[in-house]
Amino acid sequence: MELRLYDHQTKMASSPSTPFLHLPKSLLTQVMKEGECINWAELPSELTSSILRRLSSIDILENAQRVCTSWRHVCKDPEMWRKVDMRNLVDVGLNLEIMCRHAVDRSQGGLVEIDIWNFATDSLLNYIAERSSNLRSLRLVMCPLITNDGLAKALAKLPLLEELEFSYCPLSVESLRLVGRSCPNLKTLKLNRLRLMRFPYESDDDALAIAETMPKLSHLQLFANNLTDAGLNAILDNCPNLEHLDLRECRNVKLSGDLRKRCSEKIKVLREPFGCIMLTHVLELIYDMLHISR
Repeated sequence: MELRLYDHQTKMASSPSTPFLHLPKSLLTQVMKEGECINWAELPSELTSSILRRLSSIDILENAQRVCTSWRHVCKDPEMWRKVDMRNLVDVGLNLEIMCRHAVDRSQGGLVEIDIWNFATDSLLNYIAERSSNLRSLRLVMCPLITNDGLAKALAKLPLLEELEFSYCPLSVESLRLVGRSCPNLKTLKLNRLRLMRFPYESDDDALAIAETMPKLSHLQLFANNLTDAGLNAILDNCPNLEHLDLRECRNVKLSGDLRKRCSEKIKVLREPFGCIMLTHVLELIYDMLHISR
């Protein structure tokens, strides 16, 4: 049986043999013998599960669970849905919101991580929050239909959230404060914006909101933010656990005076706003978002 899966990020078909590259040898030896073909329908459930976990949730729902009865049985296991990957860069002609709700239902309250690109709404976000009180990581990228009010209401139901990404979506300063107040355990924040002006205006509103409400942050990414050295100092003053700081495209940050020294002493990984950024850093950011190791 030959199965080919569609990669929604690269628009390329891939063979199911690809996931084997990273499987434990002990699992591979159960099914792979020299000169012997693999019957995909008769793989041990542990191996099948290990393979399917490497697919996006879209591929599992649209393709993998339809291969055979044994695969469908594995795909219904709530453990398969602790992480839901709904990253989508192209119009695949599917109702992704319905598929996402289905994935959340299959987790049976065990969802801990979810990535959504391009299609999230207030209604979907509320649906997730009401059924996933144990959620630890939420990544929302290019989701303009989410409102500030909708985000605030959903996050109020997710007090255990530790990681939040809100990239290329509108977010008010007051909503950013509500994020911090609603999620007291927040350790990672990625707040990425589009650079619309060559010479951006100065504003430390976001930085002050972060400094006032997110004292437990250890990772902070502020791509193309308008903060200044003053805002950065406020963050350093109030986030004692901060170790990773990404300031690419933050053109108002000059790291003047003792600020550069302070960052070098406190921050383990610092990405500065200076240097050749127009192409290289944009590509790096895309790689970060796609979870591609460099």
